[in-house]
Amino acid sequence: MAAPKLLRKNSPQRATKEPYTFPEIPQKTREQFLYLTVLFTFVTGFFFNGPLEILEGLYRIHTSTSILLSDYMEIGNIGSAFVNSALLMLLSVIMAKKSKTTVGGPLIAAVFTIGGFAFFGKNLYNSLPIMGGVLLHATFRKEPFGKFILPAFFGTALGPLVSQISFGYSWPLTYSIPLGIAAGVLAGFILPPLASQFIRFHQGYNLYNIGFTCGIVGMLSMSLLRGFALENDRTSVLLSEGNFGLTVYLSVLFLGMILFGLIHDRGYQRGLSHLLKRPGQLVSDFVASDGFSVTLLNMGLLGFLSMGYLLAAGGSINGPIIGGIFTVVGFGAFGKHVKNVLPIMAGIYLANLIFQWEVSAIGSLLAALFATTLAPIAGAYGILPGILAGFLHMAVVMNVGSLHGGMNLYNNGFSGGFVAAILVPVLDSLNISKHTWEEDE
Repeated sequence: MAAPKLLRKNSPQRATKEPYTFPEIPQKTREQFLYLTVLFTFVTGFFFNGPLEILEGLYRIHTSTSILLSDYMEIGNIGSAFVNSALLMLLSVIMAKKSKTTVGGPLIAAVFTIGGFAFFGKNLYNSLPIMGGVLLHATFRKEPFGKFILPAFFGTALGPLVSQISFGYSWPLTYSIPLGIAAGVLAGFILPPLASQFIRFHQGYNLYNIGFTCGIVGMLSMSLLRGFALENDRTSVLLSEGNFGLTVYLSVLFLGMILFGLIHDRGYQRGLSHLLKRPGQLVSDFVASDGFSVTLLNMGLLGFLSMGYLLAAGGSINGPIIGGIFTVVGFGAFGKHVKNVLPIMAGIYLANLIFQWEVSAIGSLLAALFATTLAPIAGAYGILPGILAGFLHMAVVMNVGSLHGGMNLYNNGFSGGFVAAILVPVLDSLNISKHTWEEDE
């Protein structure tokens, strides 16, 4: 930083702009936000279905194969999908508290991602073995579980591996269930070291790093199963009818986030301006760098932006769509903001206009939401590279699912890793200027 200029004697001192300081929100308040989200989600379920219906739906959810795309709102019912989401989020929050993990951007992203995918692919049965495998890895390394909590939470993307082996191959349950659990534990055990290495592959420009890692593990698992002539049926089970109540739930949740941010940070305009200058490359903890209040404001805005894209594209809300929206919103605390996701969405939309896929098709809608894993490319290199990233992602994501047979729920994270690994070196070689963020003084 340059040395300050000396003022002439008796010269009026120029007015300086005071640096922005965000209000500190206590850890307890952050935890309460997560608990309130869990409670709101849990209670919402009972507006759709009665207790007995929810229990029956939860049974169907937990005994399904959960292969992409398995909409739990259709397999079980809407109420049971909400309760399943609330239970998984509650488990995550409790585990984080027990391991003394700070409620910051990474944890918020993980909890919302788990809650979102609990609408289509994750449940207690297929998630616990993977978390247990990560815990076993931490025990073997003689290190605290909190150090590996993100691989444990995000690694539940491999939940279908557990469910498919347990229920998908018509084996006797006395054999298939232990095998499915063992496969989940083994997958969880190897995830932490792989995730720490694969981040170098895409240089942090793919926010779903564990998704890419899970894609590799899922691909290996599927290759071994195919060696025994075992194959997964392509699944596309979706909620048959839209429900206005789902829109109300999301709107209330996101409006609450925005109001919290506006009320608790009177300088939210400067705070949000700061946040929107962040490229978003891993690791970008917005709670630590910009404050909890402005981060929630950003999350709420991303929620409404995602719903707006869905409405403009002519889509309807179902389990996978809620999963996509929740993931975008969660990563609003960990790398995504309105400014760096818009070019990615624009690239997806452009690809659908040019290629064979319909803008309103479920695959295209999910790509528009989950492709925002590449938001750091737009944040770091600019709008046009961001549009190009989204455009390429659309082509790649429609072709990589067969590699892991639907075993990896984060198919877009798998695709995003390849797109970032290809595109970023090319942009660097062309001397595309990177965005640099500087504190206002």
